Amino acid sequence: MFIKRELDLELKLSAKQYPVVTITGPRQSGKTTLARRAFPRYRYVNLEELDTRELAEADPRAFLNTAVKGMILDEVQRAPELLSYIQSIVDIKKKKGQFILTGSRNFELMESVTQSLAGRTAILNLLPLSISELKKAKQDNSTDQYLLKGFYPRVYAEGLEPHKVYRNYFQTYIERDLRSLINVKDLRAFQKFVKLCSGRVGQIFNASALSSEVGVSVPTINSWVSILRESYVIFLLQPYFTNVNKRLVRSPKIYFYDVGLAAYLLGIENLTQMSRDPLRGALFENMIVMELIKYRFNKGLDHGLYFFRDDKQHEVDVIMASGSDLVGVEIKSSLTFHQDFLKGLNHVRRVFKNKTVRAIVVYAGTDAQSGEEFSLLNYKNLAGIFVRR
Repeated sequence: MFIKRELDLELKLSAKQYPVVTITGPRQSGKTTLARRAFPRYRYVNLEELDTRELAEADPRAFLNTAVKGMILDEVQRAPELLSYIQSIVDIKKKKGQFILTGSRNFELMESVTQSLAGRTAILNLLPLSISELKKAKQDNSTDQYLLKGFYPRVYAEGLEPHKVYRNYFQTYIERDLRSLINVKDLRAFQKFVKLCSGRVGQIFNASALSSEVGVSVPTINSWVSILRESYVIFLLQPYFTNVNKRLVRSPKIYFYDVGLAAYLLGIENLTQMSRDPLRGALFENMIVMELIKYRFNKGLDHGLYFFRDDKQHEVDVIMASGSDLVGVEIKSSLTFHQDFLKGLNHVRRVFKNKTVRAIVVYAGTDAQSGEEFSLLNYKNLAGIFVRR
């Protein structure tokens, strides 16, 4: 089953503007499929393959010059020395769209790219499927189905059982990627740590608390979080800082790049369990935060998302800057709107009196409205948040 990716348009546009386009994102999010469909005449090279990588490293110039139409280099962080040669080639040829690079390790890839290809490459982020993409492919689901299945393409394209897909994904990540990045002395401790993170979705990240529960040092916890972030497993949403005279929370909130993986780690295996799970609301919030990020990334933009919380527990789930003004988004898994959903949004308006704050409630109900006081949106219609930005 073919699902058209919304990043396709930005990818093709970027290839007309830059000699190199770099696509980064989680493993199995569809980077290779996107690149090959967008540029079917380009030579495709998978640098995960040892013999191919050895051939490329043996004579980089000859290898890179074999592609007449262009070249797709998959998992390019496996051979970072190629980037210096790519720089030389694109500077000589001065041709747009010569190379499409992909990579799933954000730190390794971006460190190499920024050193060698600064000013020569557009950088795009491809996350797993969005609700919008699935709806266009006639793969619309119920709320609990989305939360359980997550958004990795294979789950939908091949009709696979999500719990087993995420089990294999997690085990492969630990056995293959993690061990090549850090020395995990106690694998069980790391597994416990990741599962504890899934139980903290939407909560303030507290390294000290996790350290006590897992039985490792705070520096170890911070190191593990860093690796999970750079490997596109965990996302840390930063608080919105201003110079207002308020005591604001300074620590980030923790989310998973894919809600299906979080559900697996919580031990949720079917729709009945999902509907009854006490963390269902937190998983729903996770899903919506990532949908907002996908929308921005698919436009070739930074995500631009923050949250607001002060020492009095006033909170708004998402804050976005809109010029000199703000957009506040409150996320609720309820099917019914309640006036108390607006408490945090109204507080933010009082705090930022010098700004216009557009208040939006995203929920699972079907009623919608748009007004000066607030807008009410069903979560499957998130594009409405960005219409007036």
